[in-house]
Amino acid sequence: MSRTATVRQNAINWFEIPCADLDRATTFYETLLDAKMRRDFDASMAMFPADEEGTNGTLVKRTFQKPGAGTMVYLNCDGDLDVVLSRVSAAGGLVLMPKTEVPGGYGHFACLRDSEGNHIGLHSH
Repeated sequence: MSRTATVRQNAINWFEIPCADLDRATTFYETLLDAKMRRDFDASMAMFPADEEGTNGTLVKRTFQKPGAGTMVYLNCDGDLDVVLSRVSAAGGLVLMPKTEVPGGYGHFACLRDSEGNHIGLHSH
């Protein structure tokens, strides 16, 4: 497939983070990222804020997706990794790896366990 201006190639174009308690998980991520999540389209999902052309994803509460067994995703912290990390504990999470430099000048990352037991990565340039 050839690349055109209308086709975007991304390593990730969607992610789902399973949760047992959608309200608790939504509160955790809204507190952590200081951003409102969208819940107006499906009672089993809460969408992360994203630009129309950006990668997007959602929290999901489904019987076939259990928390703690999902894929590691890295959420963009827009240059505010320290600020986001300072909110983890108060939101009900646990920092598993503190802010760490990515070799080669690719910013910093950290890892945490969210309110549902999922391991989540955070990244900032």
